[in-house]
Amino acid sequence: MEAPVEGYVLHTYGDDRYVRHAAASIATLRRYDARRPVALFCPEPHQRLLTTHGVADLFDVIRTLPARHQSIVGFKHHLHNFAVFDRTLFVDADMIWCRNPDPLWTRLSTFPFTATGLERADYFFGGPKGPAIILDLLLNRRRRTLRRFGLTCLPRVQAGMIYTQDRAIAEEVCKQAARYLTRSGETHFRSRLQEGRSEETCEWSLAMAMSRLDLPVYPWFQAQESPQLDYIDSLTLHDEEFEDVTCRYYPNDFVYSLRGLSNRRVRDALLALAERIPGRGDFLEVTPYALHFGWLHQKQPFFDFAARIWQRLLEDGLDRVVPNRPNRTASRVT
Repeated sequence: MEAPVEGYVLHTYGDDRYVRHAAASIATLRRYDARRPVALFCPEPHQRLLTTHGVADLFDVIRTLPARHQSIVGFKHHLHNFAVFDRTLFVDADMIWCRNPDPLWTRLSTFPFTATGLERADYFFGGPKGPAIILDLLLNRRRRTLRRFGLTCLPRVQAGMIYTQDRAIAEEVCKQAARYLTRSGETHFRSRLQEGRSEETCEWSLAMAMSRLDLPVYPWFQAQESPQLDYIDSLTLHDEEFEDVTCRYYPNDFVYSLRGLSNRRVRDALLALAERIPGRGDFLEVTPYALHFGWLHQKQPFFDFAARIWQRLLEDGLDRVVPNRPNRTASRVT
């Protein structure tokens, strides 16, 4: 009996730079995983760009992403349509891989469906990010949402990594999440469009769906075994090629949450203050499986890195830049 095929799935749409980001991300993955296939769903212009520049063979499967799925919820509320492997790990394109993911795959294999996240979401998850959060707290709107929908707990989903080996369950999760999104007016969640974002989020609806279906999240923060950690300039040490990466990791949830502050001076001052409190300043130096450039104010280092990798691919060729690629275990289709 053949072993199940494990593989990664990425998706891109919009500006050409996003498919270049995907190429750079997979170039780093191939430093550590030369065996598992990678699929890319993208619009035809992205496919032409990869083919024109001789980079298409970086991916084992390339398929067209229909226009109706070219959005965050359009893709991540329909993951069952894109789970092309027996065991599929959906990953965002703004990630740099930092270590061999074999142990991560072993741990994920125990789940029919999961997403990285936290067992319990805080009030800021899907809520207002400013002073308006105080009113939400006073009125306990989070609890009202849970009661209205018959839920007892709201996890925090970080959708940069989502795993499934059961398409039926994945479809059930996605359809339930889509239904919750249509009822957003009955929840305490705020539209990301109100925050100046161009797209709606999929995360709170996926979190509600996983809670409804009694599906656990895969712990986002696991110290040395963290599947992904956020890139934060003052908390991340790395060389130019991101081949040697360590992140400062605070075991205290509140202290580690300070990493999201966009003002570096304020963030560093508060962390320094926390370190004066007994037990609050403890930290580890860890290397996650992947470094995620999710914060808008922390993306420039990834943009610069991806631009260097793309230029190297054009000048030196795919075989020299990414020599570690698997023998074809999946058919490449366009």
